[in-house]
Amino acid sequence: MPSAFDTERLRLRQWRASDREPFAALHGDRRVMAFFPRTLPRPASDLLFDRLAAAMNARGWGFWAVEERASGAFVGFAGLGVPPVALPFSPCVEIGWRLASAYWGKGYAHEAARAALRVAFERLALPEVVAFTALPNQRSERLMQRLGMTADGVFEHPALPVGHRLRPHKLYRLSRAAWLGQAVPERF
Repeated sequence: MPSAFDTERLRLRQWRASDREPFAALHGDRRVMAFFPRTLPRPASDLLFDRLAAAMNARGWGFWAVEERASGAFVGFAGLGVPPVALPFSPCVEIGWRLASAYWGKGYAHEAARAALRVAFERLALPEVVAFTALPNQRSERLMQRLGMTADGVFEHPALPVGHRLRPHKLYRLSRAAWLGQAVPERF
């Protein structure tokens, strides 16, 4: 796997020490974290940063840091991961994204997610990728649909307590066969 790759407007790359500060700001933003149990204090953000960077180094793929090519600004992260908790449909590889709110509405999440799916299906030859989100998160659900993913029911996220408003999650799936059958996907 290359350590970085470009889309039309973005660069998906390995993590750098200089990403820690904007990564922490991302996780301290209530708008960004609206569909997570809470914002993350700096120590928790640093632990997540370390986990994502270690997974990327170990596998050569994972959740990449995303930067805007024109400005070099840190936008957030997007990519592929193995969920840290067992889910009803585990084992699996998930696709996910989290962008700073200043970059919402520009199509960056879609652009980065399509690049991650190209890696998943065209380089890693994964048979399937899943995505999931809390039921109220309609923005992410619409993006899953735009990516060609198919809804596959609702499940209770085991990392959240019973009765928590965000525990019910919607599951989406995309198979490699469906991806390869889409109309002329972009190539690296």
